[in-house]
Amino acid sequence: MRAARLLHLRSLLQTRTQCRANSILSHEPSGPKMNTEIPGPKSKEFIKKLEKTQNPFSTVFVLDVEKSIGNYSVDIDGNVMLDVYEQIASLPLGYNHPSIQKVFQDPKNLSQLVNRPALGVHPTPQFIKQIEEILLPVAPKGLEYVQPMMCGSCSNENAFKAICIWYADKHRDGKPFTDEDLKSSMYNKAPGCPTVSLMSFEGAFHGRTFGALSCTHSKPIHKLDIPSFDWPIAPFPRYKYPLEANERENAKEDEKCLARIEELFHEYKSKQKPVVGVVVEPIQSEGGDYHGSPNFFQQLQKLTNQNGAALLVDEVQTGLGATGKFWAHEYFNLPASPDIVTFSKKFQTGGYFAKAKFQPKQPYRIFNTWMGEPAKMLVLDAILKTVKEENLIENTRKTGDLFLNGLKNVSKQYPQLVLNTRGLGTFCAFDMPSASVRDKFINQMRNAGIQIGACGDVSVRFRPALIFTEKHANIVLNKMVEVAKNF
Repeated sequence: MRAARLLHLRSLLQTRTQCRANSILSHEPSGPKMNTEIPGPKSKEFIKKLEKTQNPFSTVFVLDVEKSIGNYSVDIDGNVMLDVYEQIASLPLGYNHPSIQKVFQDPKNLSQLVNRPALGVHPTPQFIKQIEEILLPVAPKGLEYVQPMMCGSCSNENAFKAICIWYADKHRDGKPFTDEDLKSSMYNKAPGCPTVSLMSFEGAFHGRTFGALSCTHSKPIHKLDIPSFDWPIAPFPRYKYPLEANERENAKEDEKCLARIEELFHEYKSKQKPVVGVVVEPIQSEGGDYHGSPNFFQQLQKLTNQNGAALLVDEVQTGLGATGKFWAHEYFNLPASPDIVTFSKKFQTGGYFAKAKFQPKQPYRIFNTWMGEPAKMLVLDAILKTVKEENLIENTRKTGDLFLNGLKNVSKQYPQLVLNTRGLGTFCAFDMPSASVRDKFINQMRNAGIQIGACGDVSVRFRPALIFTEKHANIVLNKMVEVAKNF
């Protein structure tokens, strides 16, 4: 009797969970519906208006955010697209999710939505509680300190600063600054401004702000005309696919990259520009969705530690479940936690988690006016609760397995067009024969009602919301076959 009752309760709980998961999906369109080519006439009209005040050349279409729902984006021409790019991987629950809407409808949240305090000097009790109850519970294992920020670029910029401050303090043995330190820093000279360096990777993307650009190597257009630091740039693995058929070659690729990384540590030390930190993405996203093996990352961490540097893992695009785990670096089974992990995008806010030793001992060293935003923390709270209640990371893992297998099947049907399918969770990608073929394919997919993205030189990437299901995956795969047939 008791067992039957427990079974009934479990069934009831599963049904309620499924109902919650389906609440936004039940309001979605049945599929894409296209009225015009992209961009349509109304989008073109608005783009012309935009051109009067700013550069509009990256604009694809003009969004009707009020009509967009769940996994579907709608433009102002009424085109309904299944969106598997989700605002460059930044919408965890899709468009207009009720759990987020409730945040703005709740009168208790009004003061936090209206007022934006300078949190570095005037934090509120609510914000301190938010850090303890919202951010710290999702911290990567071993990282007990969190520094809120606003976006991915500023999260990385300030994490870079934290590494440099940590390194300098370590070599100063905790002693106070000298007069020479203070004076020389005002003229951009050593010892106040030391000539240390950060190591990054070919194909990396860590932001478009001034310092982050020295670690960004995905596209020339990001870097042209901007001065950069002379910092080491290491090779990141470029594997042959399918992985299971190329284990020996890919292991050699890891060895080659790691050997060069070790050389760079020594080269920059001899140049009096010691590497104080290594900055790496778990999956190189903007640069082409390149993956590294667990062995590569384990050995990278070992080399970093041996050379007295810090390991920063940039999870701005991979964090919060997109790969089927909350943090993508969990796949690597690192013997110890990274030193710093940056986050943004799906979190709707930004910042970095770090070991306590990366917290500066003086005020105003990691600082800006807002240092995060309580309103975005309210949104993040709603997101995390929904992700947990609806088991969305597990949904992403299962849907991702199905989706990646589907992409591999399309690759078998069109082996000259769809190449090197790869992914974790729904964080999937494939290559095409050339940039022109890739761009034409993306344009035709968009006109067929599927919004996808490009990355690297020849890659197509998918960044769906965590509410992306088998039904949506099949729509994308069927449209891919339709477009490929007539390509």
